Amino acid sequence: MKLRQALRSGVAAITIAGIAAPAGLAAPQVSVAPRSVAQVRVAQAKDFSRIEVAGARTIARREGQAVILRLSSGAPDITRLKVDPPRWLTSAELRRAKAGTELVLTLADDADARIGTADGATYVNLFKAPEAPAQPPQAPVAQPEPPRPNPIPAGGVVRVGSQIGAGQVQLIFPWANPAGAAVFRRGAAVWVVFDAPATLDISKAPRGLRQLSRVSAYRGPDYTAVRIDSPQGTPVFASAQGATWTVTLGPGAQVEAASQIRIVRDQAGGPAGLKAAVAGATRVVRVSDPVVGDTLSVVTALGPAKGLPSRREFVQMALLPSAQGLAAESYISDLAVRREGDLVQIGRPSGLSLSPASAAVERIEANLGAPQPASLPGLIDDTWARTGSGGFLSRYNALLSAANEEGAQGRDAPVAARMALARFLVGSELSYEAIGVLNEVARTSPGVLDDPEFRGLRGIARVMARRYKEAQADFSVPILSDDPSVALWRSYVAAQLAQWGDARNQFGAGAEAFNRFSPVWKARFARSDAKAALALGDVNGAQARIKLALMDKTDSMEELATRLVEAEVVEALGYKDRALRIYAAVAGAPTDSLSAPATLRATKIRLETGKITPVQAADTFAALRYRWRGDATELETIRALGQLYLSQGRYREALEALRSAGNRLPDLPEAVKLQADLGAAFRALFLDGAADGLEPIQALAMFYDFRELTPLGADGDLMVRKLVRRLVDVDLLDQAADLLKYQADNRLDGVARAQVATDLAVIYLMDRKPEQALQAINGSRTTVLPGPLNAERRLVEARALMGLGRYDHALEVLERDKGREAQDLRAEALWKQKNWAAAGSLFEKSLGDRWKQAGPLSSEEEGKLLRTGVAYSLAGDDAALARMQQRYAGFYDQARNPDALRVALTGVQSGRLNVADFGRVTADNEAFSGWVDKMKQRFREKPAPVGPAKPPEATQAAAPTAAKG
Repeated sequence: MKLRQALRSGVAAITIAGIAAPAGLAAPQVSVAPRSVAQVRVAQAKDFSRIEVAGARTIARREGQAVILRLSSGAPDITRLKVDPPRWLTSAELRRAKAGTELVLTLADDADARIGTADGATYVNLFKAPEAPAQPPQAPVAQPEPPRPNPIPAGGVVRVGSQIGAGQVQLIFPWANPAGAAVFRRGAAVWVVFDAPATLDISKAPRGLRQLSRVSAYRGPDYTAVRIDSPQGTPVFASAQGATWTVTLGPGAQVEAASQIRIVRDQAGGPAGLKAAVAGATRVVRVSDPVVGDTLSVVTALGPAKGLPSRREFVQMALLPSAQGLAAESYISDLAVRREGDLVQIGRPSGLSLSPASAAVERIEANLGAPQPASLPGLIDDTWARTGSGGFLSRYNALLSAANEEGAQGRDAPVAARMALARFLVGSELSYEAIGVLNEVARTSPGVLDDPEFRGLRGIARVMARRYKEAQADFSVPILSDDPSVALWRSYVAAQLAQWGDARNQFGAGAEAFNRFSPVWKARFARSDAKAALALGDVNGAQARIKLALMDKTDSMEELATRLVEAEVVEALGYKDRALRIYAAVAGAPTDSLSAPATLRATKIRLETGKITPVQAADTFAALRYRWRGDATELETIRALGQLYLSQGRYREALEALRSAGNRLPDLPEAVKLQADLGAAFRALFLDGAADGLEPIQALAMFYDFRELTPLGADGDLMVRKLVRRLVDVDLLDQAADLLKYQADNRLDGVARAQVATDLAVIYLMDRKPEQALQAINGSRTTVLPGPLNAERRLVEARALMGLGRYDHALEVLERDKGREAQDLRAEALWKQKNWAAAGSLFEKSLGDRWKQAGPLSSEEEGKLLRTGVAYSLAGDDAALARMQQRYAGFYDQARNPDALRVALTGVQSGRLNVADFGRVTADNEAFSGWVDKMKQRFREKPAPVGPAKPPEATQAAAPTAAKG
């Protein structure tokens, strides 16, 4: 038996090399667990973990940080809880009790649990314990205004500095701390008032300049002021930097632009008054003007600068123009100016005399004639755009000023002036400006939303701005449902949105108001109805509407637009040559909105009739799609170009062209057709096999470039599956894994996600990345999965654990799996653990009754037989070796390596043989290569997963690094 001893030592040296395991590791005792009815399921969500026990009557209780489940049946399988415990679970164990078995779940210190029953199962939800509730906030207590740091320097003197340059004079007031200031003009003097009674040293202030001639200082009980003699019209600016105020006189650059203080009517109950929000207001002081001999009420404020750009005149007082703060000039003796924080209130005990809100409108109506409502809500009066002798700006400024005064009165103000301004803007076709005015009216006076004129006017403005969906909302209100003038607008909007049936119906409903519109809008309404009739196949009706549109004299551009639709009608009648002549004439129009669609349709006719080649047509379409954008013409051009490329087999160019339209104008039928063409081209490439002629890496590149076109559902998953198969076949495993990972993370849920994640784990194992494979399995767990899928996932998980050297955990995972693949995998784990006796027994069991069947052994069977012999030899089981030799002696001659088999089973060497023969067959990489080949074959045969896909918003939320599939 020397040869057998040599064999044992030589083979052991080869097979044990590189296997890290503790010396003297004993074979585990094999025990058969009793069959249990109870099942333990584990799932992990973002905010909690879930453990379910089903199939047995369960009583749950809580003891501190332990949850104890008493089961009426035998012990369940808790391998998952031990090998990979979910979040917030520290440990799990089974223990016997008088009434059955108890499952003890120990929670983490910061965890809590919720116990309940659902669908016949008892569940335990583990989650992070909520923190103790914070103390409720105490009600705020009104505090007196905190004192500000004293701005007066030591000694009580502020020395005024100056700078002269660039046509400006600057006076600099350096205070010790920030001081409130007011800078305003009164006649030929500029006043600078501070809210601190310091002494101003103006000895170094300039005099006799063009910007100022003299500077005088005054001091009151609670203020300090400077009066500067400066010619009217001299610009004045104020700026603050820290505790230093700078007052600049003269035209030129300013340090910082002053924000405007808004003066509004005080809408609170009581006498009429005004109010203003002055940020950082510090004090209201009474300043005596020695030249005029009266007293001003001045509001000082901290920087930055904010003021009133112009004088505001009222009946009993006036607000002076200011660069900083406010100053009120009173014509009465009891004017009161009060400050409450940043709010300044101006009034008197009996109330100020303020003009009524309608006064400004009355002035306009008397002098200019404010635009009046039309006779119907949908009409545009010809007088609305009248400007008078002063021109557009004069008319616009007058209407705007009246609207501003009216709006300053608050929510209860009338809306006559603002509606007059909106009519003028609509009549002038300034749609966006009109929408802004009307939206502001609706915000401040919500009652106008029930006014038919308001709804009609805003709907017309939105149509002019091509906001058709918003216009539909205004025209659809019940108060306009029976109005014929609005029905024509509804018809026009429906035609722009390709709602052809509604367009025709509404045009008929508005026929009685048709002749009350201007010739321009009559032509537009008739033209849009002609397009609707043409789209519905009513060519005769379209011809009639074209004649109606051409009945009144309009400008040349409107007539060309009508002729363009007429050419479509002629083309529909089959007269392509005549239609081509009309298209060619319109293509010379000076506006692209007409020439672009005419050129497009003329090119289509020339291509159909063979007057130009596809290459020439493609060049025309490619140039045209950049020439005019923003409506159906652009989409129609892109679609024509894409179809032309598709017909020539230029798939990448077709996809790029069709995709260039993006998702703009989604409500138009051209957009729907374009997206259908784009999806069909992508399907032809990756679902119907048009891309099969490309190299796998080229197909992958194209898929990545257009991955957003991957459809949701089974078709998209099948595309990815087919591409993954091709990538796996050529060992592009990283790219295949990226595709499946994005699919599992962003597109699928439930069973389908678990199935794709299982395939992803297999690819990771093929790429020798067991840790990522285990993460893919753990990240896709769910409580209920089909039995075959669960079995497959257990095998993949066990192989991943073996790849990480966790052989005991792998054996625990496979403990209850009696399938053939699980048995083979269990044998490999025992082989790696050097448990030769158990490994040999499992390899022999895997061969089964193969010795009873004729025919040569397959490569896999021969490898298992050789490993069986080696294992039994290393275990010293001579009886087992004799049994194997007796059964398989007849297979030696037909084997690929007969000498190795003979030596492994009998110890007799009959030919040339060395230990390298055993190394090649028993080495791990040989078995791994065989497993990889088997997995590749499985990928070729495996169908695409079927399951619910995530909604589109979930897919688009992530920025994909791989294909969208």
